[in-house]
Amino acid sequence: MRMPCSRRTVLGTVVVLQWGVVLGACGGAPSAATGTTITNVRIIDGTGSPAVAGAVRFVGDSIVAVGSVTPMRGDSVIDGGGLVLAPGFIDTHSHHDRGLTGSPAALAVVSQGVTTIVAGNDGDHPYPLAAALDALAAARPSVNVAFYAGHGTLREAVLGGDYRRAARPGEIDSMAVLLQRELDAGALGLSTGLEYDPGIYSGREEVMALAKVAARNGGRYISHIRSEDRWFWEAIDEIIAIGREAKLPVQVSHIKLAMVPLWGRTDSLFALLRGARDSGVDITADAYPYPYWQSTLTVLFPKRDFDNRVEAEKILREIARPEGLLIGDFAANPAYKGKTVAQISVMRGEDAASTLMGLIRESLAWEQAHPGEGGESVVATSMDEGDIVKLLSWEHTNVCSDGGLDGAHPRGFGAFPRVLGRYVREQRVVPLEEAIRKMTRLSAAHVGITRRGTIAPGQFADLVLFDPATVMDRATPAEPHLVSTGIARVWVNGEVVWDGGTTVRSGRGRVLRRQEQTVR
Repeated sequence: MRMPCSRRTVLGTVVVLQWGVVLGACGGAPSAATGTTITNVRIIDGTGSPAVAGAVRFVGDSIVAVGSVTPMRGDSVIDGGGLVLAPGFIDTHSHHDRGLTGSPAALAVVSQGVTTIVAGNDGDHPYPLAAALDALAAARPSVNVAFYAGHGTLREAVLGGDYRRAARPGEIDSMAVLLQRELDAGALGLSTGLEYDPGIYSGREEVMALAKVAARNGGRYISHIRSEDRWFWEAIDEIIAIGREAKLPVQVSHIKLAMVPLWGRTDSLFALLRGARDSGVDITADAYPYPYWQSTLTVLFPKRDFDNRVEAEKILREIARPEGLLIGDFAANPAYKGKTVAQISVMRGEDAASTLMGLIRESLAWEQAHPGEGGESVVATSMDEGDIVKLLSWEHTNVCSDGGLDGAHPRGFGAFPRVLGRYVREQRVVPLEEAIRKMTRLSAAHVGITRRGTIAPGQFADLVLFDPATVMDRATPAEPHLVSTGIARVWVNGEVVWDGGTTVRSGRGRVLRRQEQTVR
């Protein structure tokens, strides 16, 4: 009796084929190892090259053939139905690691086509990193995860509660020792969150000293810069200076012009960035496709003068209008969740500035009485759509989400399909091939990850099959956890993790350590 030589899957339907029935499925010499061949796809390989019709074959976790490929004996054969096959997307600024050990299927991630997340951003990472990586590996997530070491975490470890000041030389040395330990554990480099406590109190000299430690180890620097609004230009100058003096690649996290007086000044920003690159500074950026960010109300007050009415009124006039401040969480009064500052001010019978200051005061009091039990968050509309388009279009900007598994911002579930649906198909901001490059090869290059981000023999089989005619985000601020459409199937290290609207627990995601990456 003849045995079947291959299985053909048409987007989820498996049909057993007999010898030589379809596409010469048994053609060629028998393979030493059975694999998977995805046929009838438009391959967009991540390099920016035009799409080509063909097939991709992988064995185990690695791609072995691309283009005109004949399935080998015993292969599983998947008919891609003419859809696009691209490298799995790489999220260079993610917070999806939070809660990942408890939700290893990573619905928010894989449903977007994301196969690798880079965490430890904004100056915050799980500490100590070695133990965190071991725990994550034991949880066997469905996605690959890499980390930066966070400056704020190191600063807190050394200064404790006494962080509202410049660090002393000995304390900077202690931070450097801890950073070296985290780099040895596998951190990609150093991240900072210089608008947040405790990083906001650091001086440039402190950050520079630590950046030089990262540089000596072949690491990188990624930063939520010191200001995205009032002192934006000074903050850009600082990250350029760090790249120049410390001699390492630097990346502006979730780049934005988050203040009305800054809107429309992207050309001035690009002139600075191009000048820096022309002078030898490897400065890049990532961006997400939304006019609103998520953080805490306290970040709106860089001087932490929360009772300053003049400052509160300026915030509501120039940074985010009361109707553009949507409360994501508010532990002190859960009834405020899902309401704007404008709505809450009406409920309280007071002006918006009083409400803003009062919310911060009440939340801080609650957090002091309930340490470690949460506080508040806000989704704030501060950016102009025209600037977003230009920032995403810059040749050195890659796509990120800045999202989480259970966040109040829709970016956690929708960032990558939103770019493909709204900015590629509807608005034609960039061609599809360029958008894919910004989600894959460029992303990998910006964070120093190798063997991922392109479709080519020898690359890991991180792949996403999607329909460019229907791919679109559905998540909104009101319903931030709606799954996107158009993502048909996703593989991580050769195993399916998302199939037709359902997560598939593979446990094949890996912890990616800097030392394992051979190209800096």
